[in-house]
Amino acid sequence: MLDLLGETMKRLDVIGNISRDLTRYPDDRGGYRLGGAALFLSLAATEAGRRAAPVCVLGSDLAHLVEVPGLDTLDWSAHIQVDGASTIFDLEYDLHGELVGVGTEDYGVAEGLTEHALRHVDLHPRHTYHVCCRRPLNVAAVLDRLGGNGTDFSVDFFLPSAEAMIRAAAPWLPKATTLFVNAAEYRLLEQVIDSRTLPEVVVTDGPRAAVVRRFGRQVASAVPPPHPPREVSGAGDTLAGTFLAHRSQGATAAQALAEATAAAARYVAAPSLPIPAPRRG
Repeated sequence: MLDLLGETMKRLDVIGNISRDLTRYPDDRGGYRLGGAALFLSLAATEAGRRAAPVCVLGSDLAHLVEVPGLDTLDWSAHIQVDGASTIFDLEYDLHGELVGVGTEDYGVAEGLTEHALRHVDLHPRHTYHVCCRRPLNVAAVLDRLGGNGTDFSVDFFLPSAEAMIRAAAPWLPKATTLFVNAAEYRLLEQVIDSRTLPEVVVTDGPRAAVVRRFGRQVASAVPPPHPPREVSGAGDTLAGTFLAHRSQGATAAQALAEATAAAARYVAAPSLPIPAPRRG
């Protein structure tokens, strides 16, 4: 019983979307692929040795993911599947891998994510959570529930919606164990909250040095290995999942950051998440 409890407490429950994405670059890279922060982050954490469960809503078109080789390493017990289509995000990048445009016509079944997440948190208040602060999630409602329960949680943001999401999340951010932002998001964060109140912030900056700040003071940095990027969508989630996994296993911030930047660099050089066809029969 104690072993089972210990294993449950180690699990990282990742609240976020799983989607069908179209990525586009000026040099014709990209195409249709699986997407969603809950998927990328959970996979990275699992690869780094931490059990992870996407807390997500899968549409009919992606219901078969739980059986796909390579994805069956995830703990799928926290997802629900409903009839309907998954979100399709159209992500446009420049040659340097900077996101210049994002669009979606319909969030599809992800509109039910907030209700599902709140129900899951109520059932499992002592689990450890990561919240992918993306639309259409009601971030304030979810963080209020986590903060009120005294639950351990970390968060990350997505630049196109970061300003609104950071403002919505601000009252609960000092309670977060770790925040993940890129350099532009960190500037937005500083406009909303005193960084000296934040226990741990991981700031990435593309191919430049990533840093960890603890209560406003830099305590670690790491320069990602130079790998030519083929696909950058999901790189930040890969870094976050890897970092959280290593920190949970006792690594220092510097050790975890080195592992995380290396994992993200490997990912952008060789991404491998095409949309799998459902099994027949």
